[in-house]
Amino acid sequence: QVQLVESGGGLVQPGGSLRLSCAASGSIRSLNAMRWYRQAPGNQREFIAAVTGGSSTSYHPSVKGRFTISRDNAKNTVYLQMNSLKPEDTAVYYCNADIWGSDSGLRNYWGQGTQVTVSS
Repeated sequence: QVQLVESGGGLVQPGGSLRLSCAASGSIRSLNAMRWYRQAPGNQREFIAAVTGGSSTSYHPSVKGRFTISRDNAKNTVYLQMNSLKPEDTAVYYCNADIWGSDSGLRNYWGQGTQVTVSS
């Protein structure tokens, strides 16, 4: 059973930083693209950032220059470094990944989410 588990969320003041982590576990053959999404109350889930298997990155315009996505393939982990946080960044952040499982083929997986609150 492949799982994604996020960590690193919390409460931070405006202008502060947080680093989110998402670790994939289970019977994994390989990780393809990995992504971060977020969902604020009353809003739809929105794409934030992605990193391909070749480490190419892309970002939503609202976070470009403030957030950095990276991956550690040896640890099956993707990170989201968030700097210069704003109150409007408050949301539940979700990890998403395309994973080749040893028994399940290529599938898309979601983590359970981690809360990020930006407030003074």
